[in-house]
Amino acid sequence: MTDRPRSGLAAVSTALLEMSRQLEVRDVLKTIVVSARELLDAEYAALGVPDDHGGFAQFVVDGVSEEQWRAIGPLPRQHGILAAMLHNEKPERLDDVRDDPRFEGWPAAHPDMSDFLGLPVRDGDETIAALFLANKRSPAPDRGCGFTAQDEELLGILAQHAAIALTNARLYERSRELTIAEERSRLAHELHDAVSQKLFSLRLTAQAATRLVDRDPARAKGELQQIAALAAEAADELRAAVVELRPAALDEDGLVHTLRSHVQVLDRAHTARVTFHAGVLRALPAAQEEAVLRVAQEALHNALRHSGAEHVAVRLTRQGHGALLTVTDDGRGFDPGAVHRAGRHLGLVSMRDRAGGVGGTLTVHAAPGEGTTIEMEVPGG
Repeated sequence: MTDRPRSGLAAVSTALLEMSRQLEVRDVLKTIVVSARELLDAEYAALGVPDDHGGFAQFVVDGVSEEQWRAIGPLPRQHGILAAMLHNEKPERLDDVRDDPRFEGWPAAHPDMSDFLGLPVRDGDETIAALFLANKRSPAPDRGCGFTAQDEELLGILAQHAAIALTNARLYERSRELTIAEERSRLAHELHDAVSQKLFSLRLTAQAATRLVDRDPARAKGELQQIAALAAEAADELRAAVVELRPAALDEDGLVHTLRSHVQVLDRAHTARVTFHAGVLRALPAAQEEAVLRVAQEALHNALRHSGAEHVAVRLTRQGHGALLTVTDDGRGFDPGAVHRAGRHLGLVSMRDRAGGVGGTLTVHAAPGEGTTIEMEVPGG
């Protein structure tokens, strides 16, 4: 590769560095595909991760619009050239994929492709994915195939690093899953203890009210009011636990849809009005999306449980290359300094940690009698 221009080597270095920065599997896959298409100047690129049932667990494309992708239909099966990449160790470089005897056609909405370059992404002896490129945009006029041996060599280097990045991302997600499992176990124990205590108190108070209802109606009324208060506290504990235990549907629905659905549930469950507005956003890295969602949930929980607000407004807007989350309530507010000195952080420490963990910042605007606004800014990918 000594004849590759310095700018090309810089592009390779940038692509490899970007892959190494990603921690989430879906971010790694997308970075690999985008990098491969840009480096080799291809019109289309795709990467498929096989499942154990003849299909693909994940299939990421670049160069195809969302409308085209929806029109194409279900994910492809492992057949034809796609299967060859998964079962052969060597790359495939073709003048025209449509002339290959293994070619089995594609759906009507599929873009037309001709010159083709593909190779397996391998971790040791295991093929963990297959990378495909089609339609070299600036082919050499004196060569039959748009893609060159130098392109094949470059893609091979990219695939080697892609295997490392993908393996690391899988290990990271596995580690996080174990952490989440431990956290859910802890929350389950806390939920059991808290709700069991509330229910035990409810039972005793109800028994006392039953004994008093005939001989001392006034005291019985007081016991019934206590029952209502305990029931409300138990409901709050359950709501909080459900928020933490329920896995976010970020992978399937995205941040905006997931947060909007969460707000709609809270709006129905509480007497306070809870509203949501979202502007046009760029996609954020998965870790940032999860952090934004969790901070929004914590801020909403605090506002609905502690502020006495009549209206809580959630806004998610674009901020440069990133996003700005704002949660505002018209409740009683508080003195952030006094809360900190008293040791009642209301989740502020947790929210700041989440924001800082993804390179973001958290700002609290609050004063007694003036409501509260929580702002979280993340820089984007």
